[in-house]
Amino acid sequence: MPSFDAYDGTRLTYRLRGEGEPLVVLPGGPMRASAYFGDLGGLTARRQLVLLDLRGTGDSAVPADPATYRCDRLVDDVEALREHLGLERMDVLAHSAGGSLALLHAARYPQRVSRLALITATPWALGMPATPEDRLTAARLRKGEPWFEEAFPPFEAWLTGNGDFDPAFAPFFYGRWDEAARAHAAAEEEQSNDDAADVYQTEGAYDPPTTKAALARLTAPVLVLAGELDGGPRPDLARHVTEFVRHAEFTVQPHGGHYPWLDDPEWFTARVGDFFAG
Repeated sequence: MPSFDAYDGTRLTYRLRGEGEPLVVLPGGPMRASAYFGDLGGLTARRQLVLLDLRGTGDSAVPADPATYRCDRLVDDVEALREHLGLERMDVLAHSAGGSLALLHAARYPQRVSRLALITATPWALGMPATPEDRLTAARLRKGEPWFEEAFPPFEAWLTGNGDFDPAFAPFFYGRWDEAARAHAAAEEEQSNDDAADVYQTEGAYDPPTTKAALARLTAPVLVLAGELDGGPRPDLARHVTEFVRHAEFTVQPHGGHYPWLDDPEWFTARVGDFFAG
């Protein structure tokens, strides 16, 4: 796998998939290895995906200082990747928690971003978290699903602090709970660095007023894509990002969950591919 050195000497790796102009892809989780993207529903037919393994995930090295897992500290890794690729400006796609990393990078280096797509990204960096009620409201939309009665009680218990995370409620994160979704969910534990995830959003990671003010300088077009069935973020929460960037467009993928490229690959790749084609 290709690799490069971050500012502190940590060796970072990335995967190249597909053909065409490079599209830098930032993973969520937080701190999940980029392998979970697969080919992003076939987006590799239109762009070459540069799938970054954040420090301590996938094949990237574990840093000497665990504090560097914090989201704002990871901005320097994204910028080091841009420099390594030799790109004056880069197109970026960020998913889930990776959306906050992308927003912080765009706020600090607005001149280095040509286009940015935020995929089912809760705007933590803007001080707008998804609430338990957001997630439960979205979950109730699935009441007709055959797995709902078994999955909802542990999901509600987890969100209200009365239970632990339970794989039984994984279906709520997918628009379609099919074989592909089951395999995707089963791989999460092995692909995730839980210790790093605990640091990602610790105190000091975000400064929403400063980030909002800085994003006013961003001239790059921004796509905010939400899943109709996603609870983190629900579409009305995701839409708020468009209030803080000049050139933003908002779209909701019908029947989409938190991983919309799995739910309807054709719809996803058409919408996202057309955005990056300009």
